[in-house]
Amino acid sequence: MTSANHYDVTTWPVGDPTEDIGEVINAIIADIKARQTVTDEDEGGRPGAVIYIPPGDYRLRTQVVIDISFLRIEGSGHGFTSSSIRFNVPEDEWVDLHELWPGGSRILVDLPVDGEGEPTGAAFYIERRGSPRISSVEFLSFCIDGLHFNPDGSELHPENTYVNGKTGIYVANANDSFRINGMGFIYLEHALTVYNADALSVHDNFIAECGSCIELRGWGQASKITDNLIGAGFKGHSIYAENHGGLLITANNVFPRGASSVHLNGVTRSSVTNNRLHSFYPGMVVLAANSSENLVASNHFLRDHEPWTPFVGVDNGLDDLYGLLCVSGSNNSVIGNHFSEVIDSQSIRPIGTTPVIIRLMAGGGNYISSNHVVAMDVHAKSSDSAFSAQVDALLTTEASDGLAITAVMVDSESARNTILDSGSDAQVSADRAANAFRATPAIGF
Repeated sequence: MTSANHYDVTTWPVGDPTEDIGEVINAIIADIKARQTVTDEDEGGRPGAVIYIPPGDYRLRTQVVIDISFLRIEGSGHGFTSSSIRFNVPEDEWVDLHELWPGGSRILVDLPVDGEGEPTGAAFYIERRGSPRISSVEFLSFCIDGLHFNPDGSELHPENTYVNGKTGIYVANANDSFRINGMGFIYLEHALTVYNADALSVHDNFIAECGSCIELRGWGQASKITDNLIGAGFKGHSIYAENHGGLLITANNVFPRGASSVHLNGVTRSSVTNNRLHSFYPGMVVLAANSSENLVASNHFLRDHEPWTPFVGVDNGLDDLYGLLCVSGSNNSVIGNHFSEVIDSQSIRPIGTTPVIIRLMAGGGNYISSNHVVAMDVHAKSSDSAFSAQVDALLTTEASDGLAITAVMVDSESARNTILDSGSDAQVSADRAANAFRATPAIGF
């Protein structure tokens, strides 16, 4: 039995999906709205629909506008492959590559970007006002590809700027129970931007080589970002959230090069747990703007050097006194995290200073306990091969020299904190009269 509420973009009679899938999907949404007009019929009335995108390449020249609930847009594969690696391979070698572009069910974002703001460059724009909030819109298992980045006035190769004004999915106002699962996002200035989310699930996606990956803006509650593979560019955030409560960020593998791995701004009573976080710069996890009563636990932090030649010398503008984890807020718990600081001592900035691992900048009542820091002084190397350079850097552990670090630094604007077993007496910089402190025992004493 076929359903009138299941659509295939390749069989819909309006438009050509290979030339403009945006026109096709908008026509399908118009059909759904024309057929589902009754709001209450036999305790139902507007079930929504599924729009299927088979494997293939589909250019998008018209923005998809979604203003109905219970819509699922699904494909048959996220199709991610690194465009950055290919664009940094000499063009005369492209002929020997197995593939040049991402695959799967792939949407090629070819919108004109006029500089009037992020919504105009969004492939999928979701907006509906009134009551109830738009609900249960799902994106599953296809690729949104921004194709190219643009020159930004710097000396960087244009394909390495992370700038093109394009967004994958943009949710403009209050929403409930959205799901973004198993998707691929690549070469977009903003992959996923969601305002005012309630019970949002961002799960098992591959979001990389985008300016910013996941941005939860405005406010929100009870959402989760779980089991994703994520990597932003040096100008943006891998995971960013503002004014959220009850946010769960768990089991993500966050790649380096983003200006931050996790940046929380005014976020409360949320959890950042069991993530693997990798960065080339300080400021990996930031709790800013009085982010309070959050749990940061059982994460693995790795800060090392950029090993890939095209990006050597690029950073996020922060120096080594900023901290890998920086807290401006109160009553947060930072428990049982592992920190690996594997850097060349000659690269430390400001020159002659000691790198900071955890920094409490403002607020009070934070609980810092049982965190372990491994700090190594290594000679930084670079390579033209992104894959082998990164793998070699990750697997190298035979550094012979330890690196002096400040495990915890407490600024004068932060007080009444408890710091337990997270650094030796010499590794913790804090006013002992204003903060409770128990040192990690030093071996031999």
